[in-house]
Amino acid sequence: MYKKPFLIAGPCSAETENQVLETAKSLKHIQPDYFRAGIWKPRTRPGEFEGVGASGLEWLNKVQSEIGLKVATEVAKPEHVEAALNAKIDLVWIGARTTTNPFSVQELAEALSGVDIPVMVKNPVNPDLKLWIGAIERLSKSGIHSISAIHRGFSVYEKTLYRNNPNWQIPIDFMHEMPQIPIICDPSHIGGRRELLYDIAQKAMDLKYAGLMIETHFQPVHAWTDTKQQVDANLLSELLNKLKIRNHNEIEDSEILEFRAQLQTLDEDIIHLLRERKKVSELIGVFKKEHNLAVLQSSQYEETLKNNVLKAVESNLAKDFSIALFKLIHEESIHIQSEILKTDKKRETN
Repeated sequence: MYKKPFLIAGPCSAETENQVLETAKSLKHIQPDYFRAGIWKPRTRPGEFEGVGASGLEWLNKVQSEIGLKVATEVAKPEHVEAALNAKIDLVWIGARTTTNPFSVQELAEALSGVDIPVMVKNPVNPDLKLWIGAIERLSKSGIHSISAIHRGFSVYEKTLYRNNPNWQIPIDFMHEMPQIPIICDPSHIGGRRELLYDIAQKAMDLKYAGLMIETHFQPVHAWTDTKQQVDANLLSELLNKLKIRNHNEIEDSEILEFRAQLQTLDEDIIHLLRERKKVSELIGVFKKEHNLAVLQSSQYEETLKNNVLKAVESNLAKDFSIALFKLIHEESIHIQSEILKTDKKRETN
């Protein structure tokens, strides 16, 4: 039997009454702390499914009465808050897009003033720690006592391994700034794909997060939204059983884990930069082919290497390491350009 973390599970969107109830039934044996379902869905573009609206509250009430699970949903407007409170919803959260706007957060804080149900705040879409903390402070000043944070990752324009870059350093800094506020991880929105959920969840547990929010659907492949990141109850159970929830005397020093999180973020930045450099090398290869230029231009290479190593040494990097690194990068660039030229020659031959 696994040591279960605090858990919120349920579908991205409430689609139909049957879907909500069947998903809740499938989760009954896992006993999540809260069953989640979005009924108001802020979509990036108009025309996409924006949720069933207030009628979904009745389905969540059936989950409470017929299946015995506490329920949670996202609120983005004061009228959402009013409807959720009237329906006796057990927990509400503020989504990433809403957290980005202090005016919206303030309106929600006023609508929730004095409420005695738990309120959770997702990190803003953009990587801004102050916005996240500010949203929580607004709720706290409105007299809300049970406040938690949700780490769901941060948007980046370029494609990466993740749907939303975890940028672990920001939640680590959040925990230092607001140690009194529990934080849970939403690996579904960070990963965007089922196969990434376990590693993200384990990382969160190693960093002493309080729990997880994982999107779960009784038929994920038929989900109306976020199909790739949702799991069924069986996969969720497998994930939870694999998780290692270490005791404090078993876990590595938290400072070491924080350093490792910083290294991971930096490594991901390096990978991104190398990918962008590869794109430029490909463009150079095409240009050289079109203008019948030699792939290797020794004088340019020597000058570039000299300048890069000089800047690296000035930045307190070892000279031998810098020379080896930039030589390797240059060799890969030449290889990329040569392959482009070779491909074009093969086409001419054929």
